[in-house]
Amino acid sequence: MNEKVLIVEDQFIEANDLKIMLEKSGYTVCGFARSVNDALTIIKAQNPTLVLVDILLKGPQTGIDLAKKLHETNTAFIYISANSNHEVLEEVKATQPYGFLVKPFRKKDLLVTLEIAHYRHEKSQENEIRKAGHFKEKLEAILDKKQSLEDKMLHINMALQAFIPFDFAGSGYITQGPVPYNALNFLRVGFEEYQVIGINELQEMTNLKMNELKSLQQTTPVDLAARFYTDLEFEAITAKPSMKKLYADTFRLRSNFVMPIHLFNGEVFYFFFYSRRPDAYNQEHVATAHRLHNYLAEILYNLLSVEKIEMPLSTKKHEEVKTEDEERNATFEGIIGNSHLLLNVFDYIVQVAPVNTSVLILGERGTGKERIADCIHKLSPRKNNPLIKINCAALPTNLIESELFGYEKEAFTDATDRHIGKFELADGGTLFLDEIGELPLELQAKLLRVLQEKEIERIGGKQSVKIDVRIIAATNRSLEKEVGEGRFRLDLYYRLNIFPIQLPSLRERMDDIPLLADHFIALFNKKTGKQIMDVSNEVLQKMLHYHWPGNIRELENAIERSVLLARGNIITDIALQSMAEMPTIAKHAPPTNYSAVKSFEENERDHIISVLQLCKGKIWGKGGAAEMLNIPPTTLNSKMKKLSIKREYI
Repeated sequence: MNEKVLIVEDQFIEANDLKIMLEKSGYTVCGFARSVNDALTIIKAQNPTLVLVDILLKGPQTGIDLAKKLHETNTAFIYISANSNHEVLEEVKATQPYGFLVKPFRKKDLLVTLEIAHYRHEKSQENEIRKAGHFKEKLEAILDKKQSLEDKMLHINMALQAFIPFDFAGSGYITQGPVPYNALNFLRVGFEEYQVIGINELQEMTNLKMNELKSLQQTTPVDLAARFYTDLEFEAITAKPSMKKLYADTFRLRSNFVMPIHLFNGEVFYFFFYSRRPDAYNQEHVATAHRLHNYLAEILYNLLSVEKIEMPLSTKKHEEVKTEDEERNATFEGIIGNSHLLLNVFDYIVQVAPVNTSVLILGERGTGKERIADCIHKLSPRKNNPLIKINCAALPTNLIESELFGYEKEAFTDATDRHIGKFELADGGTLFLDEIGELPLELQAKLLRVLQEKEIERIGGKQSVKIDVRIIAATNRSLEKEVGEGRFRLDLYYRLNIFPIQLPSLRERMDDIPLLADHFIALFNKKTGKQIMDVSNEVLQKMLHYHWPGNIRELENAIERSVLLARGNIITDIALQSMAEMPTIAKHAPPTNYSAVKSFEENERDHIISVLQLCKGKIWGKGGAAEMLNIPPTTLNSKMKKLSIKREYI
């Protein structure tokens, strides 16, 4: 064993006990530290492979402060603390530790936690190496393709999406000429779907003239190194007129990452990434930018030396570019929506599916956790092998063990034949453990052993059975809270929580409700033989301002009932829970006093035209029609095309 461990603990007796346990088990302890400063000094000199960090230390800084620095340098660390309550776990979760030990602990607990930390760190490094290699291959393939410069820049930005998430991206040189950020922009409108936005499109969307854009360019700060702006810092930098403020207001953006690439000829090429999440970027993305810099510098130099980017870049008007990947599109078919939170989930699925890492899917009831597990399996190398599912909450406690591990004939009174458990059935494939938070504590210990040793033992059996199974677990509970209250094992939590995917609730992606409603109407039309066309505006507004405690499942049930009860081809009523809990209707929500004589589409068309006239034709940004209608600008554009609304009508 060649593991060097640093112990950061301000109590000498406890630190020495740890040292004895570790050295007896073959680890090398490279030092003790009682404060953050002491720890940083030893880390610089000794370069340990793992750090054990107490939360409370000598001096003004805590173990959490040290953990943030360790996370930035990709050093594996484990917390050791006497406190494991929910509040503490929530605080340490943000630093992404590799484990957590609650004092006092046994030697066995320590060794298991170290093993899990080593496994998680190894998987994390493997994933980064794999992603970097895949990224380099993608860049080389992009350079070799016979495509326009615009298409090549789009695919470079898409390749970066796996490392630096974005809802809006700009790429180009910063110039002092008559055009701002000699850049080509891409607005993400769906999974692997992007709207190309050149200078002409930007002028049209913002109603600004070239000299106004130039003025904004001159007031925009320029970063010479990779940097991120989130939360209050983003609010501060977008408080004054600039291109950043323009982008933020126009596309509803809340954080920014700047990635300058220094080319071999001395020029600087910029990538500007924006997200609708206020906390999308962190120091880890800066480290990623440094790792990818040389790959990008070489590719961009070769690409741009052939054809320099000159403005105007795009002759395509509000065009949505859809990339081709039939397998992925087929896999995600049935998951409806284009909200940025859902698109982030798709990105995570694509990243984790090809590797054997355990996945923990988190989300409220009815958010579609099982559907996400299906997608991960279908995109994995195990797709031709079984996907076995078990709901841990649906089985009585005395049956879960036999269902998971199986039993031998005559293992108990009713065991008249051998029974093969879910683990064996999933051998070579994937096992989906739904509602993992409901698993009894005694079975959590057995599950952890199976995950570590990769073998199971049937009830009543005398021989172990080797298994090769990928685990996907899901829960609607806060496992941190369950751990803090003693209902879930901390070591199992860290074993499962290698790659968490948080699913958004329906109220967090209200923009997707019209798409979901259309999808469910079409689904139940097929089942019932009805020909429902749409929902009335009153019903749509009711759905858009409801709190949806049951999420997508509740919406599906509500639409099914409404389809069955509808007397015409428009749904005019929908049964929801008490509206008393609903949030206040947005002040810009469209009126609902439509004429009963006109069709729904005619009413919708007239209303959109009236709002566009009120906004003087402005679609995007603050005071635009999309904001007043409370729908995404891309959805408004699609509706205008569908309803044949042309500029001359506005």
